[in-house]
Amino acid sequence: MERRSFIKKAAVATTGAFALPYILPSGRLFAASGNRIVNHVVVCLYAGGVRNLETMHKAEGNLMPNLLSGTEGINPQIIGGMTDLPSPFPTKLQSYGTLFKEFRYAAGATGHFNAHSAVLTGHYNLVDVNLKQRPANPTIFEYYRKHNSPSMSALNAWWVSNSLGPYPALNFSNYPGYGALYGANYIQPGSVISQDALSVLGDPKNFSGVDLEKINKIRSFCDNNFAKSFTAGDAGITNTTEDALLLDQYIKDSYTEALAGNYDNPWSVPEYMSGDMRNVFYAEKIIERFKPELLVVNMQDVDVCHTNFTQYCNNIRRADYSVAHLWNTIQSTPQMANDTMLIVVPEHGRNLDPNTVIDAYGRYALDHNNDDTSREIFCLVAGPSGKVVQNQVITTVTGQTIDVIPTVAKALGFLNEIPSGMLQGSPLDQALV
Repeated sequence: MERRSFIKKAAVATTGAFALPYILPSGRLFAASGNRIVNHVVVCLYAGGVRNLETMHKAEGNLMPNLLSGTEGINPQIIGGMTDLPSPFPTKLQSYGTLFKEFRYAAGATGHFNAHSAVLTGHYNLVDVNLKQRPANPTIFEYYRKHNSPSMSALNAWWVSNSLGPYPALNFSNYPGYGALYGANYIQPGSVISQDALSVLGDPKNFSGVDLEKINKIRSFCDNNFAKSFTAGDAGITNTTEDALLLDQYIKDSYTEALAGNYDNPWSVPEYMSGDMRNVFYAEKIIERFKPELLVVNMQDVDVCHTNFTQYCNNIRRADYSVAHLWNTIQSTPQMANDTMLIVVPEHGRNLDPNTVIDAYGRYALDHNNDDTSREIFCLVAGPSGKVVQNQVITTVTGQTIDVIPTVAKALGFLNEIPSGMLQGSPLDQALV
């Protein structure tokens, strides 16, 4: 039986009780754009705990040669034998926008989920985080889908994350009047389209007879890898046939390409594709297929710094390469080229003082537990000239995590539609023409 046929028949048999959880409701396809700055925004969470000393201050040389200007060399000992990476884009990204070198994650515990939540909700959480609950405040996806007029299709809003932590919970909140009806399409590509996934699913396209064991595995797999927890008020989720078919075909095509080996090293980078590179690669596939108006993708490989400082530096470089590759894809994609704002921001930094773990090069590892340095981050806002201030560097302490959502909302033209008092931050107007 074809997988699409299976999905349709399963939906009919359960009268809507089971729907693919990565397909969320759709509104109209296009929004009024009279007061927009751009028609597309991509937010890249350069996450995992990135310290300004290694990035903005270049204490180990320029570990971000694709994002940052400057001729500072890279300490060969930091590279640790890793082959140098070619540049996927000819121009430094900072020349395409405004670089806030002293941005701040100003409040809340410096944990990954907590800080991710601050970026995606525009609110600092000053109480203990319950990882089993969705955010108390609406996410950027909910604001975007609810407050555009007419309302936006879920095909236009995507949240792409790695599998560390309960990140699926960040595609929509428990806030009254928002919730799943306004959430984003969510995917964990490293868990969904991988050799591990294929070993669980077998051939996801064809079934021989009625194989209940395989069907149950597929259902369990989908439940475990996509957002599925809805409040009682969200129980009536439905999906348009058109969107369901488009998303089903996207997943089916992804499996086909993965089985053919097309995802082994699609960027042809030396040595290996890191997890960050793969995450951004899948985000690029979404960009090419759906041209979303709002996409958020995160990276996490630098979190190895808890035990290996040298590999942390290597992973900063691979993350830097990934962002440049993402920008190249955006500029090579019709409809998004010259009409997209890219915001790059870590979720938090790392401690000034090391822990006691020493790597093979004699360097001490770093944790992130609420000292001042762990709150020091950066933010790059890149975009078309005439829309975003080009090649500007702001070196004073300017901007906070909670300013990302207002900036996105202003760029996409719905900031004034968000009810007063809902957001804590302000747009990063210094970056906007």
